[in-house]
Amino acid sequence: MKKYMSLVLFAHSIFALPFAIIGFFLAIQTTEHGFDWKKLLLMLVCMVTARNAAMAFNRFLDRDIDAINPRTAMRDIPAGKISANNALTFTVINCLIFIGATYFINTLCFYLSPIALFVVLFYSYTKRFTPLCHIVLGIGLGLSPIGAYLVVTNHFDMVPIFYGIAVMCWSGGFDIIYALQDEEFDRANRLNSIPAYFGGKKALRISELLHVLSFIFVLLPVLYMPVGWFYYLGVAFYGLLLIYQHRIVSPADLSRVNRAFMTTNGVASVIFAAFYLLDSVFMR
Repeated sequence: MKKYMSLVLFAHSIFALPFAIIGFFLAIQTTEHGFDWKKLLLMLVCMVTARNAAMAFNRFLDRDIDAINPRTAMRDIPAGKISANNALTFTVINCLIFIGATYFINTLCFYLSPIALFVVLFYSYTKRFTPLCHIVLGIGLGLSPIGAYLVVTNHFDMVPIFYGIAVMCWSGGFDIIYALQDEEFDRANRLNSIPAYFGGKKALRISELLHVLSFIFVLLPVLYMPVGWFYYLGVAFYGLLLIYQHRIVSPADLSRVNRAFMTTNGVASVIFAAFYLLDSVFMR
C-alpha cells in the first residue's frame, strides 16, 4: 500500500479536496438538501479514486520518459518499485470503484462518470501534442467542486462552476511553475509545455495571469450568495499565498519550486476552505 500511495503521490490530494468539500457544503447551504454522511463518504471515494487513476495512468504512460529524465528517474515504475502492469491494473481498479460509487450517488453523476474519467486520464497524453497540457490538468482538478455539488443536488449551478474555473486557473498556473524544472528536457525531447514553448520568463507571466483569474473567480461568488468577513479573509489569504509563490520562484532560481508547488498551494486550498466553512457556520 505504501508503494501505491507513493505511485500516486497521495499527499497531493490536498490540492483539490478542500474545494470539493466547499462544493459539497455549498450545496447543503444554498439548497433544500440536508447533510448526508453517505453522500459525503461517496464523494470522498470518488475524489480519491479519480485522482489515483489519473496519477497511476500518468506514471504508466510516462514511464519511458521518466526513465530518461534525471529528475524523475527514481519514480516508482522506472526505479522498479512497481511494475507497469501493476500500475495499469491499479488504474483500472480505481476507475471501476469510481464508477461504482457514482452509481450509488445519483443518475447524473453516474452518467457523467465516464466523461470525468476521460478528462482526468486524457491529460496524460496532452504533453505529446499541446503546451496547453497544464490547462487540461486544471480542468480535471476543476471538476472537483462541481462534481461535489452534483453529489448533493443532482443539478448544475453557477457558483460551483465559478469555483471550478478558479481551481482550473489555480492548478494550471502552479503546474506551469512546476514544469519550469523540465523546460530544457521537454524542449530536447519534443514534449510540450508552456515553459518549453514560451521560455521560463513568459511562462511565469502566463502563470501569474492564471492566478489573477483564479483570485477573481473565488471572489465572484460574493455576487451570488451572502458571505461574511470570514469569507473575505479566506480570499485575502488565498491571494497572498498566490503572490508569495511567484515571489520565491524565478527562471534563474528554481530551488524553491517544490515549496511553491506543494507547500504553498496545499496551504492555500486548506486555508481558503477552512475560512469558507467558518463563514458558513458563523456568518450566515
